[in-house]
Amino acid sequence: MKNIAFLFLFLSVLFGCQKKELSKPNILWVTIEDSSPQFFGCYGDTDARTPVIDKLADEGVRFTNAFSTGTVCSPSRSTIITGVRTFKMGTGNHRSNYPIPEFIHGFPYYLQQQGYYVTNNAKTDYNVGNVKQFTKQAWNESSGKAGWWNRKPGQPFFAVFNYADSHQSRTMTMPYEWYRKNVYNKLPAADRIEEDDFEMPPFYNNSPEMRKQFVRVYNSIKLTDNKIGELLQKLEDDNLRDSTIVFFYADHGEGMPRGKTNGINFGYRVPFIIWFPEMYKHLSPWGTAGIVTDELIDFEDLAPTLISLAGGEIPDYLKGRVLLGKNRSEPVDHLILSSDRADNGIDMVRTITDGKYVYSRNFMPFMPEARYIRYMEIGDIKQVMRKELAEGKLNQLQKSLFEPRPAEFLFDIENDLWETKNLVDNPEYKVVLEKMRNQLDNKTLNARDVMFLPEYEIGLISKTETPYEFRMDKTRYPLIEIYAAASLSGKRGEEIAKQQISLLKDRNDVVRYWAAIGLRCQNQETLKPFQQEIITAMNDEYPPVAVTAAAISYQDFKSQDAENKLNEFIRTENPDIALMAVNYLLYLDNKEPFVESVKAVHEMPDRIYNVKAACVDVLGSLGLVPNNFQNRN
Repeated sequence: MKNIAFLFLFLSVLFGCQKKELSKPNILWVTIEDSSPQFFGCYGDTDARTPVIDKLADEGVRFTNAFSTGTVCSPSRSTIITGVRTFKMGTGNHRSNYPIPEFIHGFPYYLQQQGYYVTNNAKTDYNVGNVKQFTKQAWNESSGKAGWWNRKPGQPFFAVFNYADSHQSRTMTMPYEWYRKNVYNKLPAADRIEEDDFEMPPFYNNSPEMRKQFVRVYNSIKLTDNKIGELLQKLEDDNLRDSTIVFFYADHGEGMPRGKTNGINFGYRVPFIIWFPEMYKHLSPWGTAGIVTDELIDFEDLAPTLISLAGGEIPDYLKGRVLLGKNRSEPVDHLILSSDRADNGIDMVRTITDGKYVYSRNFMPFMPEARYIRYMEIGDIKQVMRKELAEGKLNQLQKSLFEPRPAEFLFDIENDLWETKNLVDNPEYKVVLEKMRNQLDNKTLNARDVMFLPEYEIGLISKTETPYEFRMDKTRYPLIEIYAAASLSGKRGEEIAKQQISLLKDRNDVVRYWAAIGLRCQNQETLKPFQQEIITAMNDEYPPVAVTAAAISYQDFKSQDAENKLNEFIRTENPDIALMAVNYLLYLDNKEPFVESVKAVHEMPDRIYNVKAACVDVLGSLGLVPNNFQNRN
């Protein structure tokens, strides 16, 4: 009898342990690149051919209000892997490598502590300092061969598979012949979408040349859909489908002009689907099988959600929501999103959305939406757009992509999906506008957004400490004063200019920087009374102020001293100041006096890619290099 009792006890413990182990779901992340939801069948595009993804949505939960926290890959992935927004971490500028605090880990680290086998196949691009050590700590395996197949028997897994077939390189950047070989010809004939098989977004000219280029989006997504089908079949073949929750999403919006790198809905909103097997349907707060939810989510929510699913304790520094399971957080009614430098294209946009409206504050609106970024300029579609602009073939909406932006955008994306009508000056939307302005102010100040420092300053800080921690020092980083100056930038008129001229004498370097940026956004007539003050600012001891004042003085006052100083700044060894100088050249009327400096800098082997890329953009805009030239150094 004792033996029988012991046997029952042993079996109870055994099955209890197995039940506990089974209570932890396997998790598969299927991530794709550079894709907006409006090009998928399950999101209503009848021209799309995405049967695998559509079926996942039909059997799962489809999100209509899912947003990337950024508009280009490495900042987006920084938030995904750390769970911390880029404007807290200082990681908002594309392909930077600033340090982050040692206590912040890639979130799969916490899943490992709960017994998970975590794998990444294979993209990292995390935009943090010491990235090799960071990646090694985050993953059991991160490589092109990584997957669930190397775990211990019965061990729960978290596996990421990233598909690059919809990436901007496929849809626009690589030569058309490359696309035909590596995308179009990889599709069976029945899968191919042809040039007359889709509706063109209205902010692109509906010309044969543009259709030839834009069809690449549909075929690249179709190839992606086919490959995802193969992955899900492998999951099925390994008898794991019934124990695995599947997430599908894109890393940010569509990798085409006006999408990727731009702080509007087309840059932020992503397709997002969660599929639950029968045994884990109880974890879904929305229900399952064909559910559509308009709940607001963004990438800050992913890390805490996964840690919670794995049974771990969520670190205090993670402020996102838990979306699933018993620890689910309350929904929110708005989100803050951000867009900063992309490659050589300097910019700064902060955005608020409630799902119906998108409000974006452009802090550097003297640059257009279709600003110069070398990785885009080499694409045929961007060159077709510039050619058709020069030939007068574009309507006002299409031309506006090449004109200075307003300080603010407000779009009703429920009724204006393609963001064609800016409602900022429409009195009917005054209440909405004021509400979203206030939300942006509160979110920015409460988060202590460190990206209001110029990248030059972030670089200096990063030599001795992390921007994440620096931003919390209210004495060294008086954000209230800095944000007040930045909030004037983009607003135009004499009264605003007077305030900016006054701030140009402030004792704080960064306040003066934002005063100068704001003055760069003013028109020539407005600046005439302040010529002497701006010319004097060319000698400011803080380089970001001096280089900006030089750009204004050259453009608006035709100053010879400004020309000389800009040439000096172009050649400076500091990469952030050199990039500012060359970037300013791109939006000046007369670039000729700087050609020799630009050529010389481009040939210097020790200059970073972004500076060289901006140099090529200057030369390309003058017809001195082929438009499809890509600097490889």
